[in-house]
Amino acid sequence: MATEGDVPATELHVAEILRVMEMLPHRFPMLMVDKIVDIVSDESAVGIKNVTINEPYFQGHFPQRPVMPGVMIVEAMAQTAAVLVVHTLGGLAEGQLVYFMAIENARFRKPVGPGDTLRIRVTKRQSRRNVWKFSAEARVDGAVVAEATYTAMIVNDGDG
Repeated sequence: MATEGDVPATELHVAEILRVMEMLPHRFPMLMVDKIVDIVSDESAVGIKNVTINEPYFQGHFPQRPVMPGVMIVEAMAQTAAVLVVHTLGGLAEGQLVYFMAIENARFRKPVGPGDTLRIRVTKRQSRRNVWKFSAEARVDGAVVAEATYTAMIVNDGDG
């Protein structure tokens, strides 16, 4: 495997928002990953989501005590995994869609609100052709706030 310095060529240390947007088809208000801070091809990725009061779901969930919906946390996990898939498969996978097939063992440990920073770690468990299985964990200030295992299918934009 080719290396650059001490870093294997399959590792990426940071992908800022513009690079994330090249890798994912999602856009505001559904883009749930602000950057990737670590990625190892075909293994794992760590994504960051800075949660702000400007998130559209806070208008109704809940105005007097804003809480990030669990489904949005799971979506952030999935988008972090999608970046891992695109990075692993290379440029041909950019812009492809990732559809949930199953979400298992989702657990929400603590509420997430404005001012929190989600640190999302996804790990590939297995992949066969265009179906991938991941485990994911989201943390705020080192404490686990959510976790899940999920299966996703990667498809070309025109195949869905």
